[in-house]
Amino acid sequence: MHILIAPNAFKQALDATDAAKALERGFLTSRLSCTCECFPIGDGGNGTGELLTRHLDGKMISASATDPLGRPVTASFGWVEDSQTAVIEMASASGLHLLAPRELDPLHSSSYGTGQLMKAALDLRPRQLILAVGGSATVDAGCGILTALGVRFLDAQGNEIIDLPQGLEKLYDVDTSGLDSRMADCRVTVLCDVINPLLGEQGAAHVFGPQKGATPDTVKRLEAILTHFSTVVQNETEIRLGDLASGGAAGGVSAGLHAIIGAELVSGIDYFLQMTGFDRSLSRSDLVITAEGSIEEQTLRGKGPLGVAKRAQSRGIPVICLAGSIPLTVDETLNHYFDVLLAIGNRPASLEEALAETADNLQRTAVQLGNMLHRFR
Repeated sequence: MHILIAPNAFKQALDATDAAKALERGFLTSRLSCTCECFPIGDGGNGTGELLTRHLDGKMISASATDPLGRPVTASFGWVEDSQTAVIEMASASGLHLLAPRELDPLHSSSYGTGQLMKAALDLRPRQLILAVGGSATVDAGCGILTALGVRFLDAQGNEIIDLPQGLEKLYDVDTSGLDSRMADCRVTVLCDVINPLLGEQGAAHVFGPQKGATPDTVKRLEAILTHFSTVVQNETEIRLGDLASGGAAGGVSAGLHAIIGAELVSGIDYFLQMTGFDRSLSRSDLVITAEGSIEEQTLRGKGPLGVAKRAQSRGIPVICLAGSIPLTVDETLNHYFDVLLAIGNRPASLEEALAETADNLQRTAVQLGNMLHRFR
């Protein structure tokens, strides 16, 4: 049996590569006679940029930037010389992991550092800039990025708004005359790991705001800010941002970049699997193992394991999905895509303990799965 191991990252626990290696160790030490191929995946979330750069035979380049609260940080981006492509991972400079829990503050957290990485990449004169936007700490509709690139957000008196995104409550005009001229020669593609819109109950503020430290009152305020931003931008561009598919990714970064610099929004996992030749590996596999920290309703909105499962399903290849957390009750929609859905925990544990034991739990579960498959082959 040839097993294709294609996990996503386990947030705050393991990157996708280490998750794949843990699963491989488990299968190879089980009683199952098998071969394995590790194919860690990225859907636009943490780790996608480096994985994609590696697959495309590129290199990582360090650059100075600022974190979501404006503090200096050393970040990095990918560069693929053959195709003159820069790969920016938003989490590198603007990620949630850069802030302590007590520092989470989406009203004052900015994506400016990601814009600094984009400017550093522009020095290489790329033909394409790929932006993976998952894992951000911000809900600023990309205004921090755009400010770093030379866009000015103005109030009714013509003063530039500095305090982003809170200051967008006073937004009156968007001045793009200072946009870095090099952007004109560069196609921007945003890899989105969700299909959520910018506004509404399934939008950026309501769904992702609490993950980034927003209280219920802050969620309402962020929703009002994004709604106002959408109205101002629509008046200037005639682009309706509120219900744009994937417009809510990374706190609305996708919507802002689409409207103001013409960025193309794509499914992160579909783009990743296409660019990395996943189907070639799939064609020689008998079983697919995918995994992620949590499998839930949000999984159905563009996450990596779903993209893997759809491709395997189209070829009639069974898919087993492992996760730290799965729904308590049977979810028929998830069961439609995954032949088996298993939680990897082995005992009652705190979140901190579960995160620390992720690699061991993945390996142990793979051993048990391998032993079971051996018994029934």
